[in-house]
Amino acid sequence: MNTEPIQNEPVRFDTKIAVLLREDLEPWQRLNVTAFLVSGFGATVPEVIGEPYTDADGVGYLPMFRQPVLVFEGAKETLNAAHGRALGRALPRAVFTSDLFATGNDRDNRAAVRAVPTAELDLVGLAVYGPRSAVDKVLKGARMHP
Repeated sequence: MNTEPIQNEPVRFDTKIAVLLREDLEPWQRLNVTAFLVSGFGATVPEVIGEPYTDADGVGYLPMFRQPVLVFEGAKETLNAAHGRALGRALPRAVFTSDLFATGNDRDNRAAVRAVPTAELDLVGLAVYGPRSAVDKVLKGARMHP
């Protein structure tokens, strides 16, 4: 019996990277927030990063996430509830608050988040990583981004 994987068989991941955006963001904000949110996983969760890429001419490119990043949207209340569930499950997470649109550098970004108690954060984005079922529970009530 052949036990080797079939080349064209889809790969199922037991983990999930997901971003939840507040539904009232402008298009440029959605892209910016998503990029900022997922950047932390590459630096702190090494298992999400695949191998570097090389083209046919031998030119090398940086590695990327080894799995898709799913993007969802929801109302402010959905985002706050998801944040609470992510904290309760102790999943790796990143937040983006509305205050970060007014800052211009990393130091001021971190200071803006640090200045606000957890329950009062004006979240516009949340990213989580973890087992598929746990991330699905965190995202309850959110819908896939169109």
